[in-house]
Amino acid sequence: MAKICQVSGKRGNNAKHIRNQHSQGWKYKAPHKNRVQSPNLQIVRLKTPNGVVRLKVATSVIKSEAFNMVACGLRPVPKAWLVKPTYNL
Repeated sequence: MAKICQVSGKRGNNAKHIRNQHSQGWKYKAPHKNRVQSPNLQIVRLKTPNGVVRLKVATSVIKSEAFNMVACGLRPVPKAWLVKPTYNL
């Protein structure tokens, strides 16, 4: 399963892991390894008129006011969220 938020589309960010190597000289400089910073995804269950929908959502989206209004039932669930995710990687 892809690590992508189904609401906002957040995905992993490419970064470098830098290990501090305490030694002298350019010859022994600290190694830089590639790594991926994954978003903090949580599975959320939303009640809809058709039943319960499970979504993988980033925590920053869960904290947003717009998402909370949908989760509380003050706004209807957008149809884009109900579509089964297809990850065009």
